[in-house]
Amino acid sequence: MKYKKILPLKDFNKISLKLPSSKSLTQRALICSSLATGNSKIINPLISEDTLLLKSALSKLGTNFKDIEKGWEVEGIFPPKLEKEKIYLGNNGTGARFFLALSCLGKGDYIEIYGKPRLHERPMAPLISALRELSAKIECQEKEGFFPVKVIASELKSKKVNLPGNVSSQFISALLLIAPYLPKGIELEIQGEFLSQAYVNLTVETMKAFGAKIEIDDKKYKVYPGSYISTVYKVEADASSASYFLAIPLILGKGEIIIENYNINSYQGDTKFLEFIKKMGAEVEAFSPIGVKVKFSGIPQSQEFDLKDTPDLFPTMCILGAVANGKTVLKGAPHLRFKETDRIKAMATELEKLGVKTKELPDGLIIEGTDRFKEAEIETYDDHRIAMSFAILGLKTGGIIIKNPDCVKKSFPNFWEYLEKLYE
Repeated sequence: MKYKKILPLKDFNKISLKLPSSKSLTQRALICSSLATGNSKIINPLISEDTLLLKSALSKLGTNFKDIEKGWEVEGIFPPKLEKEKIYLGNNGTGARFFLALSCLGKGDYIEIYGKPRLHERPMAPLISALRELSAKIECQEKEGFFPVKVIASELKSKKVNLPGNVSSQFISALLLIAPYLPKGIELEIQGEFLSQAYVNLTVETMKAFGAKIEIDDKKYKVYPGSYISTVYKVEADASSASYFLAIPLILGKGEIIIENYNINSYQGDTKFLEFIKKMGAEVEAFSPIGVKVKFSGIPQSQEFDLKDTPDLFPTMCILGAVANGKTVLKGAPHLRFKETDRIKAMATELEKLGVKTKELPDGLIIEGTDRFKEAEIETYDDHRIAMSFAILGLKTGGIIIKNPDCVKKSFPNFWEYLEKLYE
């Protein structure tokens, strides 16, 4: 197993960076363009393990991709072709759910979808059930409600569908993404508490960029039948990935950082990170038309944060809580237990190794900040966000060794190169 030792960053003053594009938007654009009529262009896509796995999976259903300057040209196909392929999606939970729904539109024979053992543990039952309501033929090959699955060609129907809002927004997004290709579109209603709604908003905006017609009334979505139209889609910087670097001045207690390509008006829910760090004492300045600067001096002040719409910020907020004055309360995200790992348990376990006191909640974590850190090897659980967050904390504490650092390839392949720039 590989290891990465994080050296303390003692002389940090300021830095300006341009960060990689959004994984969430790249995967949504891949789905829409693969179904669109004509040739689309995805400009500045994120090139990472997850996005390449989804791109490869779509190509096996007949989508043609061509590398162009700054991106991909995508020749869409409808219906997708099911040609007895076994298709691997690693631990790409988002891509796997989107791809499962798209494959149910396919004609031909069947495909089999599988991934890493952790993907086979992640819940799929609500999506599988909803797709079966639309007449999809899905066979769970090991355990009902979980991957691996076999998708057999069928004729989907339109029907009003109800989905729980407290498990994964990806189920909702997956159905919305294929809805224009159902005979009468779809009416989708979210039941109960609606977690990660910002990610559904992101899906809707991407669909609209490809010509979909959608009406929204609170927790009800109506998607009209039609087809996606080929377009040129530019992918903006990833707000989740940016959070690690925007946290640096607060972690170190000094300095400023500029993210040149950060869109504060993005539909990405994780732009809320700027509000969170303002509450902890950071100065935030937005640039026009794009870019943001974060400046800080002192000790971050603990707060209570509701992460129901921003679960991917949880690891970053945990490390900020570790250096904050007082107890930081992170709540509202029970679905964190079903990510690449149980992120609540994992973050608590690894913080405790460093001497940070924590208390697990069903939907989050209470973290007592400290300025006395122990040295430790950090288990990443093959989770990119755990690796990156503890790497940033290590800039302050030193003595942190990251196990399996290559897991960052899932969303931010050149993360370690960016980290090295801080020492220059």
